[in-house]
Parts: sequence; structure tokens; C-alpha cells
Amino acid sequence: MPKTNAIILDAREPREYKVSHIKKAIHVGYDFFSVDTIAQKVPDKTSHIVVYCSLGIRSEVIAEKLKQKGYTNVYNLYGGIFEWKNNNFKLFNSNDKETDSVHVFDETWGKWLTKGIKVHD
Repeated sequence: MPKTNAIILDAREPREYKVSHIKKAIHVGYDFFSVDTIAQKVPDKTSHIVVYCSLGIRSEVIAEKLKQKGYTNVYNLYGGIFEWKNNNFKLFNSNDKETDSVHVFDETWGKWLTKGIKVHD
């Protein structure tokens, strides 16, 4: 598993985060995302922040919103949690137990996940 001191933000929805997430990731969501919430959790706008979602689309939007509010060290994890799992990096469920499950929305999006167990509603 990659080692980093970065603050990791998960830009997926709660049901996705509960299935699995990167260890120590802070759930910030997408549909109801608020930069003000981040400002409370990460007041130092020079903090190293990595944002991820499933593939990198939602997290890119969130990263841009943070940059617009003055955060200067923000990065998008391109390929998202799917690429993370495809590279055999560990994921954890809502009970902090290691898991191979990843929420993929549906079969169409699930094609990008080549490893692990695909979960969708």
C-alpha cells in the first residue's frame, strides 16, 4: 500500500464509502459537498490533499472546487478507487476490516474494475 501523509478525501456517496474506502479517507461526498465542511476539517490550505472517487470524474470536480477556494496542494487520484483496487492496494469497509468489495454503480461502470468483488444497488 502506498505510504503518504496526505489527507485523503473520498468524493463518493455514503453507500459507496460504506462498501469500501482507502484507509483513513475522510468521506466528503459529491452530491452535497461543501468546501465549508472541508475548511473545518482541513484549515491549512497548504495541506497535501488527495481526492478520489470511483474513476476520477467526481473527484476532479471536488479538487477544482478546493483549488478555487485557495487550497494549493490538491491532487486528483486518476483512476480512482477502481484503479487502486486494480493495483492490489488494500481497501477497508465501514467496520475498518479489509475487504475486496467495491461499489461500482452498475455493470456498465463495473467494467473498469478488473479485480475485487463488484457491488451495486
